Amino acid sequence: MFKAIIYKEWIKIRLVVYASLVLGLLALINIFLNVRHDILFVDAANYWYAFLFRGVIYFGILKFLPFIMGGGIAIAQYFPETVSKRIKLTFHLPYRENTLLIRMHAFGAGMLAAIYAVIILLFIGGSAIFFPSGIIIDSLLTLAPWFLGGLATYFLVALILMEPMWLYRAFYAIVSAGFVTLFYKIDSIGGYKHLLAFLALLTLLLSCVVLFSGYRFRKGEM
Repeated sequence: MFKAIIYKEWIKIRLVVYASLVLGLLALINIFLNVRHDILFVDAANYWYAFLFRGVIYFGILKFLPFIMGGGIAIAQYFPETVSKRIKLTFHLPYRENTLLIRMHAFGAGMLAAIYAVIILLFIGGSAIFFPSGIIIDSLLTLAPWFLGGLATYFLVALILMEPMWLYRAFYAIVSAGFVTLFYKIDSIGGYKHLLAFLALLTLLLSCVVLFSGYRFRKGEM
C-alpha cells in the first residue's frame, strides 16, 4: 500500500522533477561558461578579488530557482488532490490520516531536497575548477538561505493548497509571501551566515504546518 502511495506521488511530480533538474543544469552551464569567459579576459586573480572584496556574485542566476522548484513541486503534488477534494479518497485508505499526509509530504520534500543536493554538488564540482576552497565555502553560505527558502516555499504552498477555505488561503498566502522574502533579502556574500541555524530551524518547523490544513480539509471546515 505504501509503495502504491509513493508511486502515485511520483506520477504527479515527475515532470516537475525532470524540469527542475534540466533547469538547474542549464543554469549551472550558463554560470560556468560565463565564469570561464570572464576569467580568460579578466584574469583569475582579478575575478577572485571582485568576488571577495567587491561582492560580485557569479551565481546570481540560482537565487530564485529553489523558490520556483519548491513552489512547482508543491503545486504539482497538492493541487490535483484538492480538485473536487480528491484527497478524501486517499484519507479513506486503511491508514491513519496523519500518517498518510506525513508520508506524502515527506516524499515531496525528499524529492525537492534531492534535486537541491544534485544542483549543489554539481555547483561545488564546477566551482572547484575555477576557485579556491575559501570562495566555494563563501558561495555555499550565500546559497544556503536560497535553498532553505525553496523548502519553506514548498511547505507553505502545501499549507495554502490543502486549506479548504478561500479566506484562510488568502491570509496564508499573504503571510507566506512576507515570510519567504526573509530568505532572499540580503544580497551580500555570506550575509546570512549568522542566521542560517535560525532559518534552518524555522524551515524545519514549517514542515509540520500542512498537518493543520490537512486536519481542516478532512473535517470539511468551510
